[in-house]
Amino acid sequence: MGLLLKIFIPLLGVALAFYLYSAPMNFSEEMLRGKRVIVTGASSGIGEQMAYHLARMEAHLLLTARSEAKLQKVVEQCLKLGAASASYVSGSMEDTAFAEVVVKEAENTWGGLDMLILNHIGHSYFTYFNGDVEHVRKLLEINFLSYVAMTVSALPMLKESEGSIVVVSSMAGKTGIPFAAPYSATKFALDGFFGSLRSEFFMEKVNVSITLCILGYINTESAVQAISHVIQDTPAPKEDCALQIIQGAALRQRELHYPPRLVDTLLLLRALAPDFLDSLIRSSYNVENISR
Repeated sequence: MGLLLKIFIPLLGVALAFYLYSAPMNFSEEMLRGKRVIVTGASSGIGEQMAYHLARMEAHLLLTARSEAKLQKVVEQCLKLGAASASYVSGSMEDTAFAEVVVKEAENTWGGLDMLILNHIGHSYFTYFNGDVEHVRKLLEINFLSYVAMTVSALPMLKESEGSIVVVSSMAGKTGIPFAAPYSATKFALDGFFGSLRSEFFMEKVNVSITLCILGYINTESAVQAISHVIQDTPAPKEDCALQIIQGAALRQRELHYPPRLVDTLLLLRALAPDFLDSLIRSSYNVENISR
């Protein structure tokens, strides 16, 4: 896959750059100053890095994740970096009622909300699907239903502020990825739900933007641990990924692709030659390292 992508990426990537999801070049950190932002999955990885970028931009932050100890450290660092304010609520998104607790905390603290960044994910495995329907159900509750619950709870405040919803997704939500069937299902669900919701907002003249973030292989600890033994590609940096997400959200982009050239190319192949794309993906895996 690596050699073939080196041939196709320059050609297809350049073509896409002219018309697909090109980011306006007028981002300013002033756009985030004083904004009230919820970031989920903020104790590590991309969520943690988004919190740090937003802190430098002097936003008000409410962070959430499962680990209270990790959240405390992230909040402390955010305050050092210049956040207008920073606090946290720890808990598990397995219970969709927790989503309402988080949003209620924002309402009680700020009286409003400008941006909702949905970034959390449940633990899944990277191997052949073994028929575990209960795992799929649990993952849907964390990766999808809690996103819906948080959006429903936050929507009145976001409508009032004409704010933004940011949904962190994956290439696995655009094309079926081997060995990630439950995870891929939840990401496809996000694309369908928030795509429909965006259209409804337009029809109802609701000025709340939805930015769907389609990410490739990022060097978060969880991703590297899960798939580095199978995929030889070099992961993209989580720090830059987090910054690109924030910029895309501030500019109210429909979709954010990262790494942009790679994801743009894969999506174009999905549209023009889906069987070829499947073949490329399969050829990039060291299948002998996958255990049943």
